[in-house]
Amino acid sequence: MIRILCVLSIVAVAGLAAWGVITLYDENLQVGRMWETPAIKPYENPIPVMDAASIPVDGGERVYRLTDPALLQSPVDLGAADLIKAGGTGYGRYCIQCHGRHFDGLGTVGQSFAPLPRDLRSAKVQSLAVGQIFHEISYGIPGGRQPALATTIDVGERWQIIGFVKSLGLRP
Repeated sequence: MIRILCVLSIVAVAGLAAWGVITLYDENLQVGRMWETPAIKPYENPIPVMDAASIPVDGGERVYRLTDPALLQSPVDLGAADLIKAGGTGYGRYCIQCHGRHFDGLGTVGQSFAPLPRDLRSAKVQSLAVGQIFHEISYGIPGGRQPALATTIDVGERWQIIGFVKSLGLRP
């Protein structure tokens, strides 16, 4: 019986010691536990109340989605040199993996697809209206491999990429 009481006492003392160390760690050390890190703390603040007029009810992505692709026009000059340069950067960030360095659909990822991604310098792509290209980049191609990138690529950057693609011209 005395042995059992001694073992229970040792377990109780060890448990209290562990609780004390954890409490000391949580309350006195700068590093703290995960819920004490700077990355988590900002999310603990209450969400500010928005002004009633701050939520848009028209315009934005919805207009692009609902507009007939044949009627959709670019809000920017797609032939501007700075826009084409920015579009090339966007292409390198979002499109090159599938469409490739030579725009032929033989990118690192694209070459494993059947059918291959479209050749961006083909007559089929270069003859598409800019609104159609915008829709295909933004909302994907039904039954195709082109993913919907509306939530990945900003509207302005999509137009830049379209300007870049149109500047490529037909493959000789």
